[in-house]
Amino acid sequence: MKYEELVAQIHGFVEGNPLNRASDLNIEQIFALPLVGTASAGDPFFLELKDPGVVGEHHMLPTEWLKDARTVISYFLPFTEKITAANHIPGLPAEEWLYGRIEGEEFNRALRQFISDLIREEGGSSVAPLLDSRYNVVENRSNWSERHVAFIAGLGTFSLSKSLITEKGCAGRYGSVIIDLPMSLTHRKYRDIYEYCNFCGECIERCPSKAITTEEKDVSVCAHYINTEIIPRYKPRYGCGKCQTSVPCEDKIP
Repeated sequence: MKYEELVAQIHGFVEGNPLNRASDLNIEQIFALPLVGTASAGDPFFLELKDPGVVGEHHMLPTEWLKDARTVISYFLPFTEKITAANHIPGLPAEEWLYGRIEGEEFNRALRQFISDLIREEGGSSVAPLLDSRYNVVENRSNWSERHVAFIAGLGTFSLSKSLITEKGCAGRYGSVIIDLPMSLTHRKYRDIYEYCNFCGECIERCPSKAITTEEKDVSVCAHYINTEIIPRYKPRYGCGKCQTSVPCEDKIP
Protein backbone atom coordinates (compact mmCIF):
# COMPACT_ATOMS: atom_id res chain seq x y z
CA MET A 1 0.00 0.00 0.00
CA LYS A 2 1.26 3.45 -0.91
CA TYR A 3 1.40 6.21 1.70
CA GLU A 4 -1.03 8.39 -0.27
CA GLU A 5 -3.56 5.56 -0.43
CA LEU A 6 -3.24 4.99 3.31
CA VAL A 7 -3.93 8.67 4.04
CA ALA A 8 -6.97 8.67 1.74
CA GLN A 9 -8.35 5.56 3.46
CA ILE A 10 -7.84 7.07 6.92
CA HIS A 11 -9.48 10.35 5.92
CA GLY A 12 -12.41 8.43 4.49
CA PHE A 13 -12.81 6.56 7.77
CA VAL A 14 -12.78 9.79 9.80
CA GLU A 15 -15.26 11.75 7.69
CA GLY A 16 -18.87 11.03 8.51
CA ASN A 17 -18.09 8.12 10.83
CA PRO A 18 -20.85 7.81 13.46
CA LEU A 19 -18.21 7.02 16.09
CA ASN A 20 -16.61 10.40 15.40
CA ARG A 21 -19.39 12.36 17.07
CA ALA A 22 -20.92 13.01 20.47
CA SER A 23 -24.65 13.07 19.84
CA ASP A 24 -25.46 13.79 23.50
CA LEU A 25 -23.87 17.23 23.08
CA ASN A 26 -24.85 17.76 19.43
CA ILE A 27 -21.22 17.47 18.39
CA GLU A 28 -21.26 16.27 14.80
CA GLN A 29 -17.51 15.76 14.58
CA ILE A 30 -15.06 15.19 17.44
CA PHE A 31 -11.97 15.11 15.25
CA ALA A 32 -10.95 16.96 12.11
CA LEU A 33 -8.92 15.21 9.41
CA PRO A 34 -5.70 13.80 10.87
CA LEU A 35 -2.04 14.19 10.07
CA VAL A 36 -0.39 10.90 9.15
CA GLY A 37 3.32 10.10 9.45
CA THR A 38 5.46 7.04 8.88
CA ALA A 39 8.78 5.97 10.36
CA SER A 40 11.15 3.09 9.77
CA ALA A 41 10.83 0.44 12.47
CA GLY A 42 14.61 0.50 12.59
CA ASP A 43 14.91 4.25 13.22
CA PRO A 44 17.60 4.67 15.92
CA PHE A 45 15.33 7.09 17.79
CA PHE A 46 13.22 4.12 18.92
CA LEU A 47 16.20 2.71 20.80
CA GLU A 48 16.74 6.10 22.47
CA LEU A 49 13.26 5.86 23.99
CA LYS A 50 14.63 3.14 26.26
CA ASP A 51 16.83 5.73 27.98
CA PRO A 52 15.51 6.33 31.53
CA GLY A 53 15.69 10.05 30.86
CA VAL A 54 13.34 9.74 27.87
CA VAL A 55 10.75 7.02 28.60
CA GLY A 56 12.57 4.03 30.12
CA GLU A 57 13.89 0.53 29.54
CA HIS A 58 10.38 -0.88 29.58
CA HIS A 59 9.52 0.98 26.35
CA MET A 60 9.28 -1.71 23.69
CA LEU A 61 10.88 -1.45 20.25
CA PRO A 62 8.70 -1.91 17.15
CA THR A 63 10.40 -5.26 16.58
CA GLU A 64 9.53 -6.33 20.12
CA TRP A 65 5.86 -5.78 19.33
CA LEU A 66 6.08 -7.31 15.84
CA LYS A 67 9.10 -9.46 14.97
CA ASP A 68 9.32 -8.50 11.29
CA ALA A 69 8.27 -4.86 11.73
CA ARG A 70 9.20 -2.60 8.82
CA THR A 71 7.16 0.57 9.25
CA VAL A 72 5.42 2.44 12.04
CA ILE A 73 2.32 4.42 11.04
CA SER A 74 1.57 7.34 13.38
CA TYR A 75 -1.25 9.87 13.23
CA PHE A 76 -2.57 12.93 15.04
CA LEU A 77 -6.32 13.47 15.35
CA PRO A 78 -6.94 17.19 16.02
CA PHE A 79 -10.05 18.08 18.00
CA THR A 80 -12.57 20.24 16.18
CA GLU A 81 -13.13 23.82 17.31
CA LYS A 82 -16.35 22.91 19.11
CA ILE A 83 -14.30 20.72 21.46
CA THR A 84 -11.36 23.06 21.98
CA ALA A 85 -13.29 26.35 22.26
CA ALA A 86 -15.52 24.94 24.98
CA ASN A 87 -12.42 24.20 27.07
CA HIS A 88 -11.10 27.78 26.94
CA ILE A 89 -12.77 28.55 30.24
CA PRO A 90 -10.40 28.30 33.25
CA GLY A 91 -10.78 25.76 36.02
CA LEU A 92 -12.62 22.49 35.53
CA PRO A 93 -12.72 20.86 32.09
CA ALA A 94 -15.61 21.50 29.74
CA GLU A 95 -18.03 18.63 29.20
CA GLU A 96 -17.26 18.76 25.48
CA TRP A 97 -13.58 18.12 26.21
CA LEU A 98 -14.40 15.14 28.41
CA TYR A 99 -16.51 13.61 25.64
CA GLY A 100 -13.69 14.27 23.20
CA ARG A 101 -11.24 12.58 25.54
CA ILE A 102 -13.30 9.46 26.25
CA GLU A 103 -15.71 8.97 23.32
CA GLY A 104 -12.93 10.34 21.12
CA GLU A 105 -10.52 7.68 22.31
CA GLU A 106 -13.10 5.00 21.53
CA PHE A 107 -13.11 6.30 17.96
CA ASN A 108 -9.31 6.31 18.05
CA ARG A 109 -9.31 2.64 19.01
CA ALA A 110 -11.61 1.93 16.07
CA LEU A 111 -9.22 3.78 13.75
CA ARG A 112 -6.28 1.71 14.96
CA GLN A 113 -8.28 -1.43 14.20
CA PHE A 114 -9.32 -0.07 10.79
CA ILE A 115 -5.68 0.50 9.83
CA SER A 116 -4.74 -2.97 11.07
CA ASP A 117 -7.51 -4.47 8.94
CA LEU A 118 -6.29 -2.54 5.88
CA ILE A 119 -2.82 -3.98 6.31
CA ARG A 120 -4.22 -7.48 6.69
CA GLU A 121 -6.14 -7.02 3.42
CA GLU A 122 -2.82 -6.10 1.79
CA GLY A 123 -1.34 -9.38 2.97
CA GLY A 124 0.64 -7.91 5.84
CA SER A 125 0.70 -8.27 9.61
CA SER A 126 0.31 -5.49 12.15
CA VAL A 127 0.19 -4.64 15.84
CA ALA A 128 -1.50 -1.61 17.35
CA PRO A 129 0.26 -1.51 20.74
CA LEU A 130 -2.60 0.20 22.58
CA LEU A 131 -4.93 -2.60 21.46
CA ASP A 132 -2.43 -5.29 22.48
CA SER A 133 -2.61 -7.17 25.78
CA ARG A 134 1.07 -6.43 26.38
CA TYR A 135 0.46 -2.71 26.62
CA ASN A 136 0.83 -1.33 30.13
CA VAL A 137 1.54 1.84 32.11
CA VAL A 138 3.91 1.85 35.08
CA GLU A 139 4.28 4.97 37.23
CA ASN A 140 2.60 7.11 34.58
CA ARG A 141 4.95 5.86 31.84
CA SER A 142 3.70 3.47 29.19
CA ASN A 143 5.66 0.88 27.24
CA TRP A 144 4.58 2.56 23.99
CA SER A 145 4.38 6.36 23.97
CA GLU A 146 2.18 7.60 21.13
CA ARG A 147 3.61 11.13 21.40
CA HIS A 148 7.23 10.01 21.16
CA VAL A 149 6.37 7.77 18.22
CA ALA A 150 4.69 10.74 16.51
CA PHE A 151 7.86 12.77 17.05
CA ILE A 152 9.91 10.06 15.37
CA ALA A 153 7.43 9.93 12.46
CA GLY A 154 7.88 13.66 11.82
CA LEU A 155 4.53 14.89 13.12
CA GLY A 156 5.78 17.40 15.67
CA THR A 157 7.94 18.41 18.62
CA PHE A 158 7.32 18.66 22.34
CA SER A 159 6.20 21.64 24.42
CA LEU A 160 6.63 22.71 28.03
CA SER A 161 3.41 20.85 28.81
CA LYS A 162 4.82 17.68 27.19
CA SER A 163 2.12 17.89 24.54
CA LEU A 164 3.31 17.40 20.98
CA ILE A 165 2.97 20.48 18.74
CA THR A 166 2.05 19.61 15.15
CA GLU A 167 1.11 21.68 12.11
CA LYS A 168 -2.47 21.38 13.41
CA GLY A 169 -1.55 22.23 16.99
CA CYS A 170 -1.44 20.07 20.09
CA ALA A 171 -5.11 19.63 21.05
CA GLY A 172 -6.02 16.12 19.98
CA ARG A 173 -5.22 12.43 20.26
CA TYR A 174 -2.50 10.21 18.82
CA GLY A 175 -2.46 6.67 17.52
CA SER A 176 -0.09 4.26 15.80
CA VAL A 177 0.13 0.87 14.15
CA ILE A 178 3.27 -1.19 13.54
CA ILE A 179 3.31 -3.11 10.26
CA ASP A 180 5.59 -5.59 8.48
CA LEU A 181 5.15 -3.95 5.06
CA PRO A 182 7.46 -1.30 3.57
CA MET A 183 6.04 2.19 3.02
CA SER A 184 7.49 5.55 1.99
CA LEU A 185 8.62 7.48 5.06
CA THR A 186 7.64 11.00 6.06
CA HIS A 187 10.35 13.57 6.64
CA ARG A 188 11.27 15.04 10.03
CA LYS A 189 11.51 18.78 9.43
CA TYR A 190 13.04 19.46 12.83
CA ARG A 191 16.09 18.51 14.86
CA ASP A 192 15.39 19.69 18.40
CA ILE A 193 12.73 18.02 20.55
CA TYR A 194 11.30 21.45 21.52
CA GLU A 195 11.76 23.16 18.16
CA TYR A 196 8.10 24.16 17.70
CA CYS A 197 7.63 25.49 21.26
CA ASN A 198 8.22 29.20 21.84
CA PHE A 199 8.31 28.76 25.63
CA CYS A 200 5.70 31.47 26.12
CA GLY A 201 4.61 29.90 29.40
CA GLU A 202 0.88 30.21 28.77
CA CYS A 203 0.38 26.49 29.44
CA ILE A 204 1.91 27.08 32.89
CA GLU A 205 -0.77 29.65 33.67
CA ARG A 206 -3.51 27.41 32.28
CA CYS A 207 -2.61 24.33 34.35
CA PRO A 208 -5.02 24.03 37.32
CA SER A 209 -2.78 21.52 39.11
CA LYS A 210 0.38 23.65 38.77
CA ALA A 211 2.17 20.61 37.34
CA ILE A 212 4.00 22.62 34.66
CA THR A 213 7.04 24.83 35.27
CA THR A 214 9.65 26.38 33.00
CA GLU A 215 11.82 23.36 33.80
CA GLU A 216 9.47 20.41 33.46
CA LYS A 217 6.00 18.94 33.78
CA ASP A 218 5.50 16.74 36.82
CA VAL A 219 3.18 14.07 35.46
CA SER A 220 2.57 12.69 38.96
CA VAL A 221 1.06 16.04 40.02
CA CYS A 222 -1.11 16.07 36.90
CA ALA A 223 -2.23 12.47 37.53
CA HIS A 224 -3.04 13.22 41.19
CA TYR A 225 -5.23 16.14 40.11
CA ILE A 226 -7.10 13.98 37.61
CA ASN A 227 -7.55 11.17 40.13
CA THR A 228 -8.73 13.32 43.03
CA GLU A 229 -10.51 16.26 41.42
CA ILE A 230 -11.78 15.13 38.03
CA ILE A 231 -12.63 11.44 38.18
CA PRO A 232 -14.82 11.75 41.32
CA ARG A 233 -16.81 14.55 39.62
CA TYR A 234 -17.15 13.19 36.10
CA LYS A 235 -16.69 9.41 36.26
CA PRO A 236 -16.70 7.49 33.91
CA ARG A 237 -15.20 10.40 31.95
CA TYR A 238 -12.03 12.22 32.87
CA GLY A 239 -9.51 14.63 31.42
CA CYS A 240 -8.40 18.23 31.65
CA GLY A 241 -6.71 19.62 28.53
CA LYS A 242 -6.31 23.17 29.83
CA CYS A 243 -2.64 23.21 28.79
CA GLN A 244 -3.66 22.33 25.22
CA THR A 245 -6.45 24.90 24.81
CA SER A 246 -6.47 28.69 24.77
CA VAL A 247 -2.72 28.61 24.15
CA PRO A 248 -0.78 29.70 21.02
CA CYS A 249 -0.07 26.07 20.04
CA GLU A 250 -3.68 24.89 20.32
CA ASP A 251 -4.23 24.58 16.56
CA LYS A 252 -0.92 25.56 14.93
CA ILE A 253 2.83 25.90 15.37
CA PRO A 254 3.21 29.22 17.24
